[in-house]
Amino acid sequence: MFDSLRYRWKTLTQGQKIFIGALGALVLMGMLVSLGGGGRWNNPVWLLAAASCLLLALPVHEFAHAFMAVSLGDSTPRTQGRYTLNPLRHLDPIGALMLLLAGFGWARPVEWNPRNITVDLRRGVIQVALAGPVSNLLLALLSLWLARWAGNPPWLVFFLNAFAHINVSLFVFNLLPIPPLDGSHVLFALLPRTQLRLQLFLQQYGMLLLFVVIFLMPQLIRTPTLLVLNLLRLMAGS
Repeated sequence: MFDSLRYRWKTLTQGQKIFIGALGALVLMGMLVSLGGGGRWNNPVWLLAAASCLLLALPVHEFAHAFMAVSLGDSTPRTQGRYTLNPLRHLDPIGALMLLLAGFGWARPVEWNPRNITVDLRRGVIQVALAGPVSNLLLALLSLWLARWAGNPPWLVFFLNAFAHINVSLFVFNLLPIPPLDGSHVLFALLPRTQLRLQLFLQQYGMLLLFVVIFLMPQLIRTPTLLVLNLLRLMAGS
């Protein structure tokens, strides 16, 4: 196995090696920062909420993409076994780790074929892309509503609020216009064809930009998350 990895490493260009090195450094930095805080890791209720998001919120997110694609006429998610809430069909190891470390992550993207849909292509792309984040928003609203009526025990209220907070983080995170997140599909569907160079740039450096935001500019996610969370709390009456 190690010989195969060394061979693949030698076939990479200098730019690809620099990219992988920078990405690894950012991941390591993020792990050290997250572990250094210790707050989340020392709270079993928060860990339970994060685990619940892995087993429920992320599968619901991906199923929402699949459901929307199928409802628009594309059967690809069905044939690939992604038209399901089974978490084993959706979870991505790195995305799951990021959810535990940073409070937001991702699952394995649902594949679908835009050529099969029965509506306008751009409209269909936007609908499928937004279905996932909207599902997280609805889960957060439901969780906050349940927290309002839960009363006791206190750990249950904390769990429901933490579950809502993570789902709102997933909503905001996935709307970032950076590939491969859902927000990038919305952006590309709205961009005029004259902006092809911008699209190619984002596709080429999307993962690097994504980790820069996660570890070096987390306020781009945390600030709108708190704003949306407070708005949902008003809607839930909590």
